[in-house]
Amino acid sequence: MSRGTGSARRPGGPAAAISRRRFGTLALGATAAAAVPWPLRAGPRGGRRHALPRTPPGVSHQNLLVDGDRLNRRLDELARFSSAAEGTTRLAYSDEDLAAREWLSDIMAGLGLDVYVDRAANLIGRRRGTDPSLAPILLGSHIDSVPAGGSYDGQVGSIGALEAVATLVDAGRETRHPLELVIWANEEGGKTGSRAVAGETLPWEVDIVTASGFMIGEGTKRLGGDLTDLAAALREPGSLTAYLELHIEQGFVLDRGGLDIGVVEGIVGIRRWTATIDGFANHAGTTPMDMRQDAMVTAARIIDAVHVTARELPGRHVATVGRLTAEPGAPNVIPGRVTFSLEIRDLSMDGIDTVFQAIRTRAEEIAAADGTTVSLEQFYESRAAPTDPRLRDRIETEARELGYTALRMPSGAGHDAQSVALLGPVGMIFVPSRDGISHSPLEYTSPDQITAGANVLLRTLLAIDEQDTPGGPQRAGRARRG
Repeated sequence: MSRGTGSARRPGGPAAAISRRRFGTLALGATAAAAVPWPLRAGPRGGRRHALPRTPPGVSHQNLLVDGDRLNRRLDELARFSSAAEGTTRLAYSDEDLAAREWLSDIMAGLGLDVYVDRAANLIGRRRGTDPSLAPILLGSHIDSVPAGGSYDGQVGSIGALEAVATLVDAGRETRHPLELVIWANEEGGKTGSRAVAGETLPWEVDIVTASGFMIGEGTKRLGGDLTDLAAALREPGSLTAYLELHIEQGFVLDRGGLDIGVVEGIVGIRRWTATIDGFANHAGTTPMDMRQDAMVTAARIIDAVHVTARELPGRHVATVGRLTAEPGAPNVIPGRVTFSLEIRDLSMDGIDTVFQAIRTRAEEIAAADGTTVSLEQFYESRAAPTDPRLRDRIETEARELGYTALRMPSGAGHDAQSVALLGPVGMIFVPSRDGISHSPLEYTSPDQITAGANVLLRTLLAIDEQDTPGGPQRAGRARRG
């Protein structure tokens, strides 16, 4: 079967690896374990306990490679958990999401991992390290999709992380640090799982209805979590050594440049405004052109200025107008009011401010010349999250030592790493997306490219473990306590 054209899963089909009864035993319900602080909570165990085998002499991170065939075969298997005939539709909290998690938890248990579901419905497989005093190294991504999405977004990072751990188990390779393989909940619907453990989820969010039709609160319970007490979902800053996430680029930079690996410098911040242009509505047939206060004309000139200003200013920011409404909206009436959205993204919040101030200045000049007025009201913000510089260096080093080309680049899309950066150092690895297509059944990354990314993930993980770097929390900001 070809990934990217995954067939809809049939009940009782070969992908249904474990029963819901068994998966339910993994969940943290109202049990005694729920009272233990999250970083130390073991939770009900889904896997068998195995003594960690001793690392064979001479085995180091330089001579371990993932099993690319197994990795890509499992990606094909994961794609079967879909309600769509093409690509993947696996909405957060849906039957397909639940079934895929059951399948993954069974594989994790088979690897000897301690498997459980935390309060935010994140599925976690923990492998003990030889030094229990060390904070864990986290790796993973998400498996939920947008409606009619692709079979790679999030899934490459999730199965790539699973393969990295499986490679260590196969080789009998111990790590000093505990490892936690994390499948984050509801990434596409607001990054609920990662935001909850970082203290960013607000109480009213549990009532948001997601694309699957379940409210976040009830969907979380459906997967075995419980957000009735948001404080119980928190993880403390400094409770991890590092977090690594492999992901498809979702853009065309690597594909167009023929490059193998993207070393993510950070996840861009986002601010959005509503721009309101007020003119004067009047009859379109009786008002001379030189006597008009046409809000649409002013809006058009400002929108063009957004594009020109963003291109002229130095930097890697982007600015977008994606929504526009005219009032009263009749073909024979000069628009008296026009509203449109303005979004600016940059790796630096200061960079966003710089672009916005330039756009606002130009917008006010245009409105004054047209006899209209303009106001800009911010309604959304997502802070920028730089990756750890030491992790960037390590990812690039491992990529080049494996013979891959690498480019340092920003992530223009949001990721779970954005919230995890509040807890400790994060690093992200990108692999190419063909033609820059994502959130579409046409989304595609080749098996060789996926294998390359997983190898860089594995090598980086082991280098961190061996050298005990970077260590310590990256304090990108205070977590808001729900």
